[in-house]
Amino acid sequence: MIEAQRERAKKILAELERLFPDAGMMLRFSNHWELVVAVSLSAQCTDKKVNEVTEKLFKKYPTLDDYLRATLQEFERDIFQTGFYHQKARNTLAAARVLSDRFGGVVPRTMEELMSLPGVGRKTANVVLGNAFGIAVGIAVDTHVRRLARVFELTNFDDPEKIEQDLMKIIPPSQWFRATYLFIEYGRRFCTARPHDHENCPVTKLFYH
Repeated sequence: MIEAQRERAKKILAELERLFPDAGMMLRFSNHWELVVAVSLSAQCTDKKVNEVTEKLFKKYPTLDDYLRATLQEFERDIFQTGFYHQKARNTLAAARVLSDRFGGVVPRTMEELMSLPGVGRKTANVVLGNAFGIAVGIAVDTHVRRLARVFELTNFDDPEKIEQDLMKIIPPSQWFRATYLFIEYGRRFCTARPHDHENCPVTKLFYH
């Protein structure tokens, strides 16, 4: 069973690589802390909207110290457009404090340490590790990956952590980082969450035509 899934995953990723050779991070940032902030703000929000918000945000708060001096109410207004701004603002400012107090202002490079920052879960930690340090210890399961892993019949689970474990068993570690962005591009361009004709999705054709 697992060998068949590995073969299936191999074919899917090869097709996605053919379709999206330039797939990669869409969020804009200029340092590791800004990457943490951008990825955290992207929860339940489009990358396009996050980039619009952070273009102003990163100019207003150019250093970690600026976040430490920020007031919650003002910061909420600054990120309002990303949605869930109460929680995101609290987490971001709390993460800045932990980063300063515990890590000397340097974004850590282990999953465990990153997840000690308020608001940083496995998905965000995976994205930060891969983009900041080229480290892949897992697969970032965002909404596209979560949905498509089931569409591609690579998992039966709906829980992101269980999906991640399933994918890690069938996708080679060398492709863990890349797989997320290939899935995201496919979800955006072809196999959207909206009802559509799966028959015309390139990966569907791979297996059923």
